[in-house]
Amino acid sequence: MPRKKIVAGNWKMNKTYEEGLALVSALKNASRPESVWMIVTPPALLTREVSSMLKEQNQLSVAAQNCHQETSGAYTGEISAPMLRAAGAELVIIGHSERRQYFGEDNALLLSKVRQALAHDLQPIFCMGEPLEIREAGTHLEYVKNQLEKSVFQLAESDFKKIILAYEPIWAIGTGKTAQPEQAQEMHQAIRSWIVEKYNTETANDTSILYGGSCKPANAKDLFSLPDVDGGLIGGASLKADDFLAIAHSF
Repeated sequence: MPRKKIVAGNWKMNKTYEEGLALVSALKNASRPESVWMIVTPPALLTREVSSMLKEQNQLSVAAQNCHQETSGAYTGEISAPMLRAAGAELVIIGHSERRQYFGEDNALLLSKVRQALAHDLQPIFCMGEPLEIREAGTHLEYVKNQLEKSVFQLAESDFKKIILAYEPIWAIGTGKTAQPEQAQEMHQAIRSWIVEKYNTETANDTSILYGGSCKPANAKDLFSLPDVDGGLIGGASLKADDFLAIAHSF
């Protein structure tokens, strides 16, 4: 079974209510590639409305940017996986570098979040990646492998198969730098080989691995042509319908 081609747009803390709905409307009414699964990830306040807009849309889904590790409780300001699912979210981003860096989320916590998502029928988009100092030290492969081993590699194979992975070279997020195609392929190929070691070849071949580091219309085609890159987790370029659509058409 061929791996899914995916472009997921992470809006982060951008777009007001009206702006967000206008962006989704533009995507909904545009000509989209039938073979590419497009995912929008608006702020949580927009989840229900966007989900309603995208009902019965083929290959266009809504995700959440984060979820809490508990089902419910006294966690002021937090949003749980069952709340997100009830609002219409189908997926959730977990482990984004900004959550790790700014909110101190470690691998053990992220594993708890993944388990919560899976328990409530949310498909995780699980992120991993190295900062600049690790890349410059040449220990990036060991660093990312450790992130996986301490988190999603703790899952049973049946649960791991439900996950989408996203490699984020942190040094290339919002900096204007982009991993060279050979750098992206090296890491994606390594991740797939580690899945073979942990689970098996079939699971590795079925797992979609996205690239998440300053992917834009100008470089998407080169990145998506790599044998182990199955799409992108898109930041800034997902905030403009034309750019996001151009990336989706890059396959």
